[in-house]
Amino acid sequence: MRPDFEELDYCNTPMGEITLRRRMEPRLRIEVYEVKLGDEFLMSSLFTDGEVALAKLVLAACEAGPLDVAVGGLGLGYTARAVLDHAAVRSLLVVEALPVVIDWHRRGLVPLGAGLSGDPRCEFLAGDFYARVNSSGIDPRVPDKRFHAILLDIDHSPRHVLHPDHAAFYSPDGLRCLAAHLQPRGVFGLWSNDPPDEAFRDTLAEVFSSVEAHVVGFHNPLQDREATNTVYLAWGKKQ
Repeated sequence: MRPDFEELDYCNTPMGEITLRRRMEPRLRIEVYEVKLGDEFLMSSLFTDGEVALAKLVLAACEAGPLDVAVGGLGLGYTARAVLDHAAVRSLLVVEALPVVIDWHRRGLVPLGAGLSGDPRCEFLAGDFYARVNSSGIDPRVPDKRFHAILLDIDHSPRHVLHPDHAAFYSPDGLRCLAAHLQPRGVFGLWSNDPPDEAFRDTLAEVFSSVEAHVVGFHNPLQDREATNTVYLAWGKKQ
């Protein structure tokens, strides 16, 4: 019998101490996987609706496949899994800053790890997504490759970033760098834990001709209330 609580892995990283743990949630009688960075909760398998919606909304806005997709941030893998569940996806590159997170998936320490690692369409790249956006190619093996969709799920929101260096990405110049890695009719999607931010929508509209903000509602079973995330979509780079 498995214990009700396990610390599955722990590692010191440049961003701080990261911990993967598994616990039984007694009220729901289910296993929950959680990731903490220092004292801050980064993600939980209890709350994945926003991550799944990010993939579904972006891919629904894309033209017909086959589609080459890039995702910034691996986490517990729910965005990546939802991308691969789309029949038109030909390839998926997931850029993750912390190699230990990729290792969790390859070792099968997280529920979706084996499926993602074993899918021939899916590749993991250990690296800084924001630095790759500012380079000649997100995929270093294929310089100047352009993607049909780029999804980002790293920071809590454009205003609540995990590291101060990330903030420049959410400026018009940072977003123009991102747009340069998209196909002409490619779609950019961003997950946010905050409500829609009109100022950020205006920033997106400086770079892209079409911008949408979708509120994703879901039930929080721990607090027995409704909660929301935001998914931003942007496409049609302005010339």
